[in-house]
This record gives sequence, structure tokens and C-alpha cells, in this order.
Amino acid sequence: MNTDKAQIRVYPCPSVVKKIQAPPSQTHYPAWFNFLVFGPGFGRNWRAMLRLLGQNLKGPAMGSGIAHPAGEANACGPERQQAPGSGRGSRRGSARLLLLWAVALTICPLAAGALNVPGVIIDHSPAASGIYIGSPSLAMLSKTDYIASHDEFGPRSSEQTRAVTQVFASRDRGQTWTNIARVDGQFWSTLFTHRGALYLIGTDRHHGHAIIRRSTDGGFTWTAPKDAKSGLLRPQAEFHCAPVPVLEHDGRLWRAFEHREPPAGWGVTYRAVMFSAPANADLLDAANWTLSNFLPGDTNWLNGNFGGWLEGNAVVTTEGKVADLLRVDAPELPERAALVTISRDGRTAAFDPATGFVELPGGAKKFTVRFDPAGELYWSLAAIVPPAFAKAGPPATIRNTLALIHSMDLVGGWKVHSILLQHPDTARHGFQYVDWQFDGSDIIAVCRTAGDDAQGGAHNFHDANYLTFHRIADFRQRD
Repeated sequence: MNTDKAQIRVYPCPSVVKKIQAPPSQTHYPAWFNFLVFGPGFGRNWRAMLRLLGQNLKGPAMGSGIAHPAGEANACGPERQQAPGSGRGSRRGSARLLLLWAVALTICPLAAGALNVPGVIIDHSPAASGIYIGSPSLAMLSKTDYIASHDEFGPRSSEQTRAVTQVFASRDRGQTWTNIARVDGQFWSTLFTHRGALYLIGTDRHHGHAIIRRSTDGGFTWTAPKDAKSGLLRPQAEFHCAPVPVLEHDGRLWRAFEHREPPAGWGVTYRAVMFSAPANADLLDAANWTLSNFLPGDTNWLNGNFGGWLEGNAVVTTEGKVADLLRVDAPELPERAALVTISRDGRTAAFDPATGFVELPGGAKKFTVRFDPAGELYWSLAAIVPPAFAKAGPPATIRNTLALIHSMDLVGGWKVHSILLQHPDTARHGFQYVDWQFDGSDIIAVCRTAGDDAQGGAHNFHDANYLTFHRIADFRQRD
């Protein structure tokens, strides 16, 4: 696969541009070597080896600013140091070090930039594994410590029975990452912090139960949602969601879900529902959560082009009221979102199709909306459809352009503030499902990225092979 550096158009953003150092073509290796080094389950092992090599040689630390194919950090735990040895043990250690060095010399040309993937690579799962990267989420524990997560989907994943979410930590503002936890039975989930604890809220599997977990050690260990007192929010299944915001407003926490009725199909059978709980309540206790009515859509809306709504955002309108801003599936441009109103007590959701549809670039794909009090604007990072790609397929399938967009009031005049990432190919490249946070004058984000790798690239634009981290410096000043 041609990965010529010129094929990816990256607009001015120093934190992204500095990561793209790809040569004109990839380095090719024998099939057995690719499987051994980059095959399923081996990525973290060789990353740990490279890090150990860097420590032993006392050279530049592997992973500090280098975009590795399988991520930037290792999961080998605390580093161990040995006292200087002599004799046979010392010679044996030297031999091992020489072997590590020989392997690293072979791998490093690829690890040091042969991949044309923007951002900092947190994790990588090749298409051949049958496990794809989904549902990126991001939380800040402090000014320097970040937590990111993604779930696993695809034909060889356990998404239909007991889904898996991987959790990563960065202690240097996103420059390097370490895999710190595997959470079994967690899917489509949002990371968020509240009252000194870290939470994951989502489902336990594809169209599963609504659940929430808590971590009090920064994401290393998590509670188990065994019953209504420990995080199982409702006994029935068929819930759907994505890593969308958890909003605190008017003394309550708000988080949008959808419920599938009847239990079949996608999108058109989803009913919008808002979960809310008192901000000072035990969030693991299901009795503290209030649900709105389950609000269905109507295929007659949008002149018969309404294909469903999903992945709603809990937002506060300019009138100070909570609403649910949902992605809308429709086959044509312009892209739209749907603004569902929520009563103050959280029990009633309502929608007026005559006024509730909002033109929003990227609205046919998942987006996250947050309000910036400093600039008094709503912001989102969205996979828009530029005019040049308007005829490339249905809007929901065009994910090769990531843009920073904003609005003054949610409902009128969403504008493209700047283009962040773009690739000319729409079939196997995508920047999608971005979750993000304000970090002072910057935006930090994690992205489900479908791109090139040493094994032939992503399966398609949807079935992503990377989780990437990005910093958008001085976002309010960008052109």
C-alpha cells in the first residue's frame, strides 16, 4: 500500500504535524516476521522490549514522541533494576542485550516513522486480528495525567457476549501511554471524573445492559456491576450509546442512551432516553437514576429519509435547559442532528420534527459537543463531508475529514472553524468517533483512526486499527 507522506493533508497544528515523519513508502518484511512482531497479542511485548533496550543502552527513551505501530507505551508494569554482574551471568546478559539490539535495528525503521498516521498512537490492532478499535473516550485526572479507553469490536471480538474495554494512562500530557487495565463486560462507554473518582458508563455488550463502574485508583481496578446496588442501572437489555458527554447541571448528572425497541435492526428502532441522577448520590445505585420516557423516531420525517437517531449528547441550551442532541442517519446532505428537549426533572423527552432538526456538519456520524464558557460557543470535532467528497457515498460513510466546528446556540449556524485532518481516500481511511476535552487554551482528543500499517492497513474506514491522541493548540485562534 502506498503511504506517501503527501497523501495525507494535515492542516497547521504543530502537535499533529510533528508526529508525521513517514518516508515515501513503507518498509516491507516477510510475512512470518510481520506476524511475529505485529501479530495479535505481540504488540505490547515488543514495545516492552524496545523500552528495556532503550534503558539498558542509556539512550533516548523508546516511545517518547515516536509513533509506534502498536502504541507508544508498554504494559510491563514497574521497571526492575539489577545490580552489576560478572562472569557467566554478565556475559549471558550481554548476549541477550546484543540480541535485543539486533532485533531493534530491524524493527526501528518502521517504529520510528514508516507509518503515515497522524497523532500519538495509543493502541494498534491490525485488521488481520479481526478485532477493531471502537468507542474512544478521554478523561483528565490532572493537568498532566490523562486516561483514555477504547472497546473492541469485530468478528473475533466478544462484543456480542461480554465486550472488552482497554484502559490507558498518560503521565506526560499525552506524549506516551501505558495500557493499565482490561475491563471485561464494558462497551460503548464514556470515561468521566466526579467527586474524586473515575467512572465508566455504557453497556456490558452490543445492545446490552446499561451499567456504570467506578475506579478509585486512577483506572487500574474497577467495580463490578453485579446488581442494582453495584452499577447495573436497569435489568433489561437492548441499550445503545457511545462515548458521549456526562453533563453536570442543576444539581444532577445527565447522560444520554438509546433503547432498541423492537430488539432488532439499527438506528430506526432506537428510542432516545435520558438518564440522570443527583450529583451527590451514589452513582452505582440504580435507584438514584431517573429515566425519561423512551422516545421513538419516525421514518416519515425528513420527507421519508429519516433512518434513525443515536449517540445523543446531553447539552445545556442557551435557555439553561437540558437537551439531547442526537446524530441523525439520513442518505443525503446536508447532515443533521436532532434536538430533543428534556424536562427539568428528567422524566419527559419530547421532539418537534418541524423545528428540532439542526443542520450540523458531520451530524450523520458520532460527535461530542461541549460548551466553552470562555468563548461562549459550543464546539465539536466532527467527521464532515467537504464538497470534494459529496458524491463519494452516503454521508455516514464519509469519515476522511476531521474538522473543528462551533455554534453560538446549538440550533443555528454550525460553522466549520478549521480542518484538522484529511485523507484523499474514503474507503479505508477515517478519523471518527472523536472524544475530547478542553485543556486551557487547547483541546485534547482521542480518535478512532483507520489508516495504513505494515499489514495492509485498516479493513475499511469503519473498522479502525488505531487509537490516536491529538492536541489542538490554541483552538480558539485557529483559522
